[in-house]
Amino acid sequence: MKVIISGGGTGGHIFPALAIAEALVKSEKDIEILFVGAKGKMEMERVPAAGYPIKGLWISGFQRKRSLKNWLFPIKLLVSLIQAARINFSFKPDVVVGVGGFASGPLLETAYRMGIPVVLQEQNSWPGITNRILAKKAKKVCVAYEGMERFFPKENIVLTGNPIRSSILQGGATPQEARTHFGLAPDKKTIVVLGGSLGARTINEALAAGAPLLFGKQEDVQVLWQTGKLYIDEFHNSTTAQLPNVQATAFIDRMDLAYTTADLVISRAGALSISEIALTATPAILVPSPNVAEDHQRKNALSLVHKNAAGMIEDRVAVEQLIPEALKVIGEEELLETWSKALQSIAKPNAAQTIVQTIKEVVS
Repeated sequence: MKVIISGGGTGGHIFPALAIAEALVKSEKDIEILFVGAKGKMEMERVPAAGYPIKGLWISGFQRKRSLKNWLFPIKLLVSLIQAARINFSFKPDVVVGVGGFASGPLLETAYRMGIPVVLQEQNSWPGITNRILAKKAKKVCVAYEGMERFFPKENIVLTGNPIRSSILQGGATPQEARTHFGLAPDKKTIVVLGGSLGARTINEALAAGAPLLFGKQEDVQVLWQTGKLYIDEFHNSTTAQLPNVQATAFIDRMDLAYTTADLVISRAGALSISEIALTATPAILVPSPNVAEDHQRKNALSLVHKNAAGMIEDRVAVEQLIPEALKVIGEEELLETWSKALQSIAKPNAAQTIVQTIKEVVS
């Protein structure tokens, strides 16, 4: 079985793609997987690091604001379509899987025209433009949320959930052991703050603004703060980062232990984060990024809020309200338990396996 997985640009596309690849390898003894991404994007580093080959297309997104870069877009698109056709012709895949992002457009378009079956995987409750354009050409569309017939042909939709890397679900450690790993007190209430691998400025500014409150709670509450690599220099010397009950780090490499550590998570509302929070049943306050297409993070967050499975604070008020709200919520055991139970009912732990089964059905 030969499979091309295409897409990327952000971790929200790349990590589900890697989870699908991991599940395919476990399911099929005789399989060859090739990734196709966009040159210069993070998939060109993350995919080889995970042990898979990848080819890059000369493609980038169309800028929504007026930009000189848009003059190059038609040329890049044409070149990428030619590159994608050559990749499909030489690799001869049995199926092509698109996970969203710039590169999946040319790759899946040429695959469809060459008669190669196409499967889409959409992580968000509001699909990206690439998947919306390609949906009618796909045999199946694997989605994480209900109600996606607004965007995709109903007969082709498979509700799978978002695939999560097995490393997130390693388990085995107790909360006390996980906290000790991060240099935290084993028995204190713990807030884990995540802004993604790059970081989230608003969340970081909220932590910095919350120093007096966190100082006043240092006997009761501690914080594991992932600033992101873009912001570690700016915030590592902040008053908050110097508090004895705060551990600030650029990047958390053991996310399985981070979720085990947490009594409460503060996070953006990307599809990957939502799925990890649900699968680990970790109570969370979500701060949707306003800087995403179609405001899809807010829609992702509301999908949990409406099921009483999480809290949400708008980005525009987060600096003033986030830390006071978090310190209030972490003391409400009944609310945390309600959120956790609701998350357990939402989670789809077998998402990757369901997607693999869908891919096999399309190939057969």
